[in-house]
Amino acid sequence: MRSQRTTIDMEAITHDPASFRDPSGFVFRSDGLYYRQVNQQYAGHYDLLMQSGLYQALTEKRLLIPHVEIPPGSAQGPDCYKTLLPEQLPAISYAYEWCFDQLKDAALLTLKVMKIAVEYGMILKDATPFNIQFVKGKPIFIDTLSFEKHDTTQPWIAYRQFCECFLFPLYLEHYLKTDIQKLMAVYLEGIPVDVTARLLPMKSSLNMGVWLHVYLQNNVKEDKPGQTKAGGFDLKKLNHLTEHLQGIITKFSVRDSAPSVWSNYYRETILSKNYLEEKEKVFRLFTEQISCECALDAGANDGYFSRILAETKPFVMAIDFDAQCINNLYRSNKKSNIHNILPLCIDLTNPSPAVGFANKERPAFLQRVKPDLVTALALVHHLVLGKNIPLADVAAFLHRLTARDLVIEFVPLSDPKAQELVKSKHSYHHYDQESFENAFTALFQITRQQTIPGTGRILYAMKKS
Repeated sequence: MRSQRTTIDMEAITHDPASFRDPSGFVFRSDGLYYRQVNQQYAGHYDLLMQSGLYQALTEKRLLIPHVEIPPGSAQGPDCYKTLLPEQLPAISYAYEWCFDQLKDAALLTLKVMKIAVEYGMILKDATPFNIQFVKGKPIFIDTLSFEKHDTTQPWIAYRQFCECFLFPLYLEHYLKTDIQKLMAVYLEGIPVDVTARLLPMKSSLNMGVWLHVYLQNNVKEDKPGQTKAGGFDLKKLNHLTEHLQGIITKFSVRDSAPSVWSNYYRETILSKNYLEEKEKVFRLFTEQISCECALDAGANDGYFSRILAETKPFVMAIDFDAQCINNLYRSNKKSNIHNILPLCIDLTNPSPAVGFANKERPAFLQRVKPDLVTALALVHHLVLGKNIPLADVAAFLHRLTARDLVIEFVPLSDPKAQELVKSKHSYHHYDQESFENAFTALFQITRQQTIPGTGRILYAMKKS
């Protein structure tokens, strides 16, 4: 955690545009740090969270983000009960940027937190993926104000929200064998039950979990918004519901049997093993001399070079449009206990835009990241030849993306992989080494360059001009 500040510059406060829905409190920024205000109306619930032992139980297990309380003298306004300084996050990501296993793990975390909360006399009043971020390779709950005293006469009010935000997307990807990030980006508050029921194939109705949580729920009239009879009223039924959902989600697995176009790139479609070894030598030579706090591997594929970056860089974001590649990387990181890589499903030709209320509630991906170093290996020819983006525009985009350094690979038009991209095209943007260098030296200074032995491919190290 960064410095545990005891005062807040009241004139420098910026209310976070994503934090306005919950009347219990809100998140704000001051002097580069994020804080959370607890409002007076949430005082009783907050005190129960802290005094019951629930906060300690969750933070000790790294299930909930820890915080320190700022002395009352710095409180902002009469509605403020407490001001909290939470552990600061290295990056913000959203569910529509997560792979299948990330969403699955976030769902299981929500249920685990819920189950522990009930043991301490509390319950989750909401169950949205926006309550979760990935830190050190694992999901962690970040919304301290999501807990309230458990009224055993009431059902779990967040049951439907949990289904729409977690269970339904997982069911859809499981049965349809297709990525659902784009659908989740449209339905920011969860995929509605009626939409899910229409999209699921007929064979899914033979599954008891689908029948109970999708088709039956779709036919049940709600007495109150967010409350369904399936949630139950007593503690025993609530625990049974939580365990039943855990059992369903734990059994979900990714589509290993149907590899995507790029998920086996480095294993089968790469030019040669010798190329990869030689490229790695040059890459290590270039990057080991670059000091940075955050690196972004653009077009990371299965993360081969992301893992090399992670050996010396504190935090690495690995992004690729191929969700299966990202899923493979996420699972590999878990297996190898690599904690400083954040894999995300990001299409560089269409990165996540600013969405939500006033288009400010959920900032665009490019607003949320500012890495010191960007690596773009075997990427530019895909953007120029495959997506028809001019070299000058690619250079401008990468100039905006990195704060300082760029390591980039030029793949010549004569390369077999480049030829595959143009073989069925009648026209494409001019593309050669001279044009590449002219486009990038307009915005960057080339500090090093080296041809990868045995190929015409060239690796460049650049700095922003």
